[in-house]
Amino acid sequence: MGENLNVIIIDKDETSRDIIKNYLSSTDNVYVSAEFFDFALAEEFIAKSGKCIVLTDVSEDYPKAVSLIKNIKTENKDAYIVALSTKPSTETIIKIMRAGAKEFLNKPVIETEFLNLINTIKSELENDEISEGCKIISTFSNKGGIGKTSIAVNLAVELAQITKEKVALLDLNLQLGDVSTFLDLNPAFAMDYIAANINNLSQEDFLNVMTRYKNTSLYVIADPLNIDKSNDITAEQIKNILSALKKSFSYIVIDIGTNIDSKTIAALDASDLILLIAIVNLPAIRSTQRCMELFNRLGYSADKVKLILNRYMENEDIKTADIEEVVKQKVYWKIPNNYLTMMSAINKGVPVEEINPEANIAINYKDFSQKISDYLITQKLNKKYNEKELKII
Repeated sequence: MGENLNVIIIDKDETSRDIIKNYLSSTDNVYVSAEFFDFALAEEFIAKSGKCIVLTDVSEDYPKAVSLIKNIKTENKDAYIVALSTKPSTETIIKIMRAGAKEFLNKPVIETEFLNLINTIKSELENDEISEGCKIISTFSNKGGIGKTSIAVNLAVELAQITKEKVALLDLNLQLGDVSTFLDLNPAFAMDYIAANINNLSQEDFLNVMTRYKNTSLYVIADPLNIDKSNDITAEQIKNILSALKKSFSYIVIDIGTNIDSKTIAALDASDLILLIAIVNLPAIRSTQRCMELFNRLGYSADKVKLILNRYMENEDIKTADIEEVVKQKVYWKIPNNYLTMMSAINKGVPVEEINPEANIAINYKDFSQKISDYLITQKLNKKYNEKELKII
């Protein structure tokens, strides 16, 4: 029998609260510890409640609901927030989930849908089951020197700051990785140790052998400390590491090496999103074209691959439309060329925002990370609603 899990309801509609309590009465080890009709009254109680499920109606006072969810996320990281609304829209749902809600349900709440969700949350909180909410994002190119690692590092840092969720950053350039250098880290353990011991590490052990970046929610697995150990790491171990990480992290960012081998394919297959990195010159574009051909042979959907132009400058000789025609893929994002800021960040081992948060590239990375987060939320919602023959775009 699992531990008791308390539920806190925030809804000014007494009938709605009673319906939820009635639904929960048939669920073992779940009880309503408190109910509130006002956000302000609920916040202090939730902050002290530890592991709990918070069911909050966001239909009426949407700005206050967003503020409450952000505060809960800061004050009680163990609270699992589910938003309820009679007035769902794509924009409001994304903003609510961006603020920290894990799930969204339409009102009036349907009993079977509600209880299925509660049971799923129970399993996740009690048994550390793999969370379907974890998303894997890989940066890839089969050509070196185009800024792939910079993108992976800055994306991971920004995702941790924007979402306040745990983010894992993996360096899968196993022989010549630079992630730890870019963040000025000196890891005690790295990929080779974790791969060799993955079957013996508890979730707590796993976090302890990863390297935390400063006082953030970003954790790093560096490339092997001994380059000779890189050949010992197998594709199966990579899969096991990703499966273990999905139990504790909301996002996994992978900086994949340029070699095409079984380990690379394992990481690409597992990815929810592949950021295909290119720069605007002919050799890089031809290389990117070959990558797209590989992805097509592997059967990856168009939604899985996003084309990113790095070091982009206006008035390039090669136009964006020309690149899209050759690669057969729309450009998803352009990262501006700011050599001085980027090189200063690399040389000091910090993200670009720590060099100059007002620099065009720092602002661009923040906007890019927000777009990636919102896109993944939208994909999740589309999947959920398409299953019910509804559509959120």
